[in-house]
Amino acid sequence: TPPPRGGQADNTVPTPLLRIFLLVVACVAVQTMAWRSSGSSNASLVKNLKQNGLVKHPAVEAAMLAVDRQFYSPDSPYQDSPQPIGFHVTISAPHMHAMCLEALAGHLKPGMRALDVGSGTGYLTACMAHMLGPTGKACGVEHVGELVESSKANVRRDGKQGLLDGGSLVLEQGDGRLGMPAHAPFDAIHVGAAAPTLPPALVEQLKPGGRLVIPVGTMSQELLQVDKAPDGRVSQKSLTGVRYVPLTDLNKQVRGET
Repeated sequence: TPPPRGGQADNTVPTPLLRIFLLVVACVAVQTMAWRSSGSSNASLVKNLKQNGLVKHPAVEAAMLAVDRQFYSPDSPYQDSPQPIGFHVTISAPHMHAMCLEALAGHLKPGMRALDVGSGTGYLTACMAHMLGPTGKACGVEHVGELVESSKANVRRDGKQGLLDGGSLVLEQGDGRLGMPAHAPFDAIHVGAAAPTLPPALVEQLKPGGRLVIPVGTMSQELLQVDKAPDGRVSQKSLTGVRYVPLTDLNKQVRGET
């Protein structure tokens, strides 16, 4: 952006009100594209996401084509909107999965290691495993035991038992707010529910040079991209305004409390 006429470039920080306005505008733009992205099949869904600029990276496209949502979303799998999966949670809309995979694509290369917090039905974790290849590892953590078991069944129904058998896809029960220290550090971390603040354990388990994508906030939420530099310094930026279910403990979740 060129500097204002007759002076220096404006480096002032946006006011909180302006920041909220910009987040709302970005969120509306993404939602508008999403409304046009639903399909009648997995292939048409991915095609529409690509046409609307939500899928750009070839590896993201290949993963979303390889992992068929019909095995992971009980209802309306190709509708570009969140769908209930029980226990007061949802599987995120396809455009949000696409956005998160795009943000993490450079950190989901073959041989790398990724963590999916709140893995739910296993869809995004399976996409990650496809991108990471047989020498990488995608770890999903979900605190509802029934969802963990059903996610493994979903992977099998999708014809991807080999990912589980080969160890490139791991799905375990646990408190995702604590990460998965036994499998850390991670090149990429995705969180599928909104934390009130940035969980320190996840930042700690992020490998230097790695990236974390997480929705943060309560009433007002934003999708944050958190990067850890090779020297360990941590920076973050907001990608868009979002609305996710809360990242909470198991008892509150099953009771539907925030």
